[in-house]
Amino acid sequence: MPQVPAPLRRLLPLSQTLAPAPLLHLSRRLFSSPASVGRAASLRALAYRGQPGRRHHPRRESSTLMKAPKEEEMDGGANKEVVFNRKRAEGRDAGKRGSMELKTRRLNPVNTTCYVQILGTGMDTQDTSPSILLFFDKQRFIFNAGEGLQRFCTEHKIKLSKIDHIFLTRVCSETAGGLPGLVLTLAGIGDEGMSVNIWGPSDLDFLAGAMRSFIPNRAMLHTHSFGVEGNVSSSQSKDSVVILDDEVVRISAIFVKPRYESEANSLEDIDLKPGDTAIVYACELPEIKGKFDPAKAAALGLKPGPKYRELQLGNSVQSDQFDKMVHPNDVLGPSIPGPTVLLVDCPTQSHMQELFSLQALSCFYENSSDQTECGKKVNCIIHLGPSSVTKSVDYQSWMKKFGATQHIMAGHETKNIEIPILKGSARISSRLNFVCPQLFPSSGFWPVETANGVTEKNMYTSLETCESVPAQNLLKFHLRPYAQLGLDRASIPSLFTYEDIVEELISEIPEVREVPEHVRKFWHHNPDDKSTLASAGSMLMVEEPWISQNSDKLADDTHLQEVVQRKHSKDNQEIPTCVENSTREDMEITFLGTGSSQPSKYRNVSSIYVNLFARGGILLDCGEGTLGQLKRRFGVNGADEAVKSLRCIWISHIHADHHTGLARVLALRSKLLKGVPHKPLLVIGPRPLERFLKAYSTLEDLDMQFLDCRHTLKPSVEAFLSENVNESAMPQLENTMFAPGSRMENFNRKPASPRDTTSLNNLKEVLQESGLEILYSVPVVHCPQAFGVVLRAMDKNSAGKVFPGWKVVYSGDTRPCPALIDASRDATVLIHEATFEDSMKDEAIARNHSTTKEAIEVGTSAGAYRIILTHFSQRYPKIPVIDEVDMEKTCIAFDLMSVNLADLPVLPKVVPHLKVLFKDELVAEEADEIQEAVMY
Repeated sequence: MPQVPAPLRRLLPLSQTLAPAPLLHLSRRLFSSPASVGRAASLRALAYRGQPGRRHHPRRESSTLMKAPKEEEMDGGANKEVVFNRKRAEGRDAGKRGSMELKTRRLNPVNTTCYVQILGTGMDTQDTSPSILLFFDKQRFIFNAGEGLQRFCTEHKIKLSKIDHIFLTRVCSETAGGLPGLVLTLAGIGDEGMSVNIWGPSDLDFLAGAMRSFIPNRAMLHTHSFGVEGNVSSSQSKDSVVILDDEVVRISAIFVKPRYESEANSLEDIDLKPGDTAIVYACELPEIKGKFDPAKAAALGLKPGPKYRELQLGNSVQSDQFDKMVHPNDVLGPSIPGPTVLLVDCPTQSHMQELFSLQALSCFYENSSDQTECGKKVNCIIHLGPSSVTKSVDYQSWMKKFGATQHIMAGHETKNIEIPILKGSARISSRLNFVCPQLFPSSGFWPVETANGVTEKNMYTSLETCESVPAQNLLKFHLRPYAQLGLDRASIPSLFTYEDIVEELISEIPEVREVPEHVRKFWHHNPDDKSTLASAGSMLMVEEPWISQNSDKLADDTHLQEVVQRKHSKDNQEIPTCVENSTREDMEITFLGTGSSQPSKYRNVSSIYVNLFARGGILLDCGEGTLGQLKRRFGVNGADEAVKSLRCIWISHIHADHHTGLARVLALRSKLLKGVPHKPLLVIGPRPLERFLKAYSTLEDLDMQFLDCRHTLKPSVEAFLSENVNESAMPQLENTMFAPGSRMENFNRKPASPRDTTSLNNLKEVLQESGLEILYSVPVVHCPQAFGVVLRAMDKNSAGKVFPGWKVVYSGDTRPCPALIDASRDATVLIHEATFEDSMKDEAIARNHSTTKEAIEVGTSAGAYRIILTHFSQRYPKIPVIDEVDMEKTCIAFDLMSVNLADLPVLPKVVPHLKVLFKDELVAEEADEIQEAVMY
């Protein structure tokens, strides 16, 4: 078949862009030489040849690759073209507009396998509700879709494309935070995209409306709400609502509202938000037909054949020998009642009284008159409420009403903190921590935290608890076949410790044992002797024989001296005074997510935490799972403190992988600070984000104040801070590529929201409290209203001397552009996206992203002291492909990596020592896992 030209690669399905051949080749070395880049490009081209059974679609429109007018660079006056996809930047690339049709499956109600399974999202981080999988051969149901569900399914190879229905026990960020990303991922599968039925109380309409602010294709959202608008009435909440009834399962919902004690000591349901309503789901399987008796069938004149099956299905048939109908009860033995599972979400003690009084549940109670009449028995109850509720005396007494039922306690329990749910992520975190704990302080494991010196194990020792089992990740309860009814622990992952991972690492790569000592020397130098630091740095930059592909050359002393001298000359870059005079309590950058598009096994989506220590912290972007990553880095309690002390959250653009974790963080902060005097948190972002947050705030208290990025451009912020505010300063675009008459004039086509002086005053306070001189946004080239950001600290006075403050620049998603280069002049740290490797420049242009080399060139042109690359395509799940010659002052970001201001001088020196961890990795195998998690 003919080779597909490089510019058309971006048009192929994702499964073909994850071709294993070039990735397998490129994974052999962390950094490729210029020659190998050419070989990789040629190999990659081979991977895009047509494959049997796959269609290649021609472009449906003319090329959108545009060249902006040449603009003069500020360093030397050289002209440089800005190449980008104009339609994407202007928001006119409609992309795939498939039908998003729902799946239709032929059910098999007779011989089917069925079980419920615990999907342990959030069990270790306590930030989101676990999900429950109800599995049938031909149908799959998931209850709750909190943040991290996609990543969890990738880790455990649960195919999201098989899911038919998603049910929410509550409509809030804890149970539905992963829904937007999941919907978008399904929409990208195949030629036409896929969708899923989403069920929830009427509150679901508020969530769907909010999501449509960044999910424009209405076909992606197939939502079904039940109940009445606003909230359910007290009378209706007592009854169950059947929401699904087919040949294999009947699912009904029962409403549970919180009731608060009033001053008159009566319970009232006043001041409720829509998201306060919880749902109990009852999943009832049809009765199991009695055993078929062939002898009785023969006696009634039936011949073996299809009619036997019809009778087993419950249908009457005509006798072959006699003029009579044969009914199922004529040939079948006694039926067995179908298994029943209850999913109970009681999130607070205020919900308990309503739960205990539900008439719809009385038919499941043991020895009740209702159960005698209907003959229903519950086989398994999964409790999703937190242990503070489910272990109370009243709740335990209520559980006993169900008799000999298997109770599974799936709510948050402190003891689960020490068992990482994402084993792959914990494994790589532990390995990096072993090699360089200075940059990777989180080992991936946390001990059980205590409250007031009392562990959770001892909190309820005096209680007579109902017989139950704690939920474990991937624990199953079989419902069919009936002979297997009961618990199944075979799928539960084996436990492992940090020591196990280190032992495994050393057995795989024995030479890694020496690396921590080499790395430790970077931090053990005489701070008063700068020559010692330079000398130590240059000597340690010499690659060990097990790192270098050309170790035989290093045996030559002459060559060794040349390498040392070359490295020494590169290390002579002057250390900025803000770094030279810094302390470890000034500023630290923690990367919470370094991947793009969707979460993967090893990299979460975009989020960066700028820790200002005593002055609080700032989040730059807040993709799905940000809160969980904070908890993996700082611990459950430490993350709560970080959230409470946030000064500001800045969002670069409206794409979902940069902001869908925002609602969860804001909702938690509001909850943590309830009753404590505080100000709303300032959220700076593109205007479409404000529409989402306003719509979502109907469900949960977000307690935030929004500021449009277009009001935080440099001229506007400087004018406001100097109190010389006038209309001409808001906004000033004349000197940017978004100026009137330019190709990017569409940036200003829609009027900005009215200028909010209250939010700008809040920004001024945030800057003062954070020790920042200025924070301003920079228009970049990616999509409409996409921005980068500049943070500059106040000058520092030490020992009578004034030193300039540090400067951090974050690019967001962008093509290389002069505006960002100009904003990055003399930056202490430039954090720049590097989505694609150098051989995929065509795709980078088509999607308005940057290649690794382009990102490094931006930092080099701007004179940035250090460049940290992030936002890697999930084609590179562990390590991206980068040319070693570009790494003089550049570092690759990993999830949970923390870079302290004081550590910047040694940052590039550490990278060569890290690559020993990845020298034998098969990148293609891991990249395939991402696709396997969503494909058939």
